[in-house]
Amino acid sequence: MARDLPFIDAHVHLWDLDRISYPWLTPPFADDGPNGSVEPIAKTYLLDDYLADASGWDVRGIVHVDAGADASAALAETEWLQGVAAHRGAPNAIIAFAALDDPNVEAQLEAHAAHPNVRGIRHIVNWHPDPRRSYTPRDVTQDEAWAKGFGMLAKYGLSFDLQAYPGQFPGLARLIARHPETQVIINHTGMAVPGEWEQWRAGMAALAALPNVATKLSGMGFTHRPWSLDQARGYIREAIELFGADRAMFASDFPTDKLFGSFAKHLDAYAEITSDFMETERRGLWARNANRIYRLGLDV
Repeated sequence: MARDLPFIDAHVHLWDLDRISYPWLTPPFADDGPNGSVEPIAKTYLLDDYLADASGWDVRGIVHVDAGADASAALAETEWLQGVAAHRGAPNAIIAFAALDDPNVEAQLEAHAAHPNVRGIRHIVNWHPDPRRSYTPRDVTQDEAWAKGFGMLAKYGLSFDLQAYPGQFPGLARLIARHPETQVIINHTGMAVPGEWEQWRAGMAALAALPNVATKLSGMGFTHRPWSLDQARGYIREAIELFGADRAMFASDFPTDKLFGSFAKHLDAYAEITSDFMETERRGLWARNANRIYRLGLDV
């Protein structure tokens, strides 16, 4: 059983709404956004809340990914998380926010990288022709300023968490290929949109061809609502087939994925989908790959 294996959760969010502003978690709430209404999770969520949700799993470490704080509070979020880590031993890695097309991005990268648990940056860039799915008004990944910012990551030893849609992947693959020294981790299994399987597979294949790209297996409910084990199976198995069992990792994406089901619903589904894998592969998917790719140095 996967619950008996060490688990490094490769994608977790914490937030203290009394400390830092998160515009997307602030009323009024609506159902017409990419995730539907986020009102059910619009409350403070701290490390102990996560550990309660993850009860029953052998969590050895967590990777905290930027939680959508107001851009002006990005460094404050990093400072807060570093303080939590110093006191509690987690999060073991911090993926901070910086807008790569910001003219002052290098100063932001330098400030984040000064914190010992910071491993990388995320800048959500999901753009889709359907405006109901887009997180951004246009595809900034096509801008020279964004490419320039991406090129600065290696100088500060930072990886990049990539949250985009498959239609953007071919262009991103060309950019990432020019920076083989920068580790890239695709978020949420590539966020396949219903009815666009071939585009998803082609985009994931283009990224999988690059040895410095890995993928997280999470976020089934972002585009498929409601999602099911049978629906998830095809995406999980195909992603592992493309990237190999050594460049994929499971993640809860809690509490955001709580919008789409319980911790057990997600993680037990992933466990069942990969129950026929060899033990070494399963140990990689559940902990060892995240440990290596995010440079955690844990004993798993």
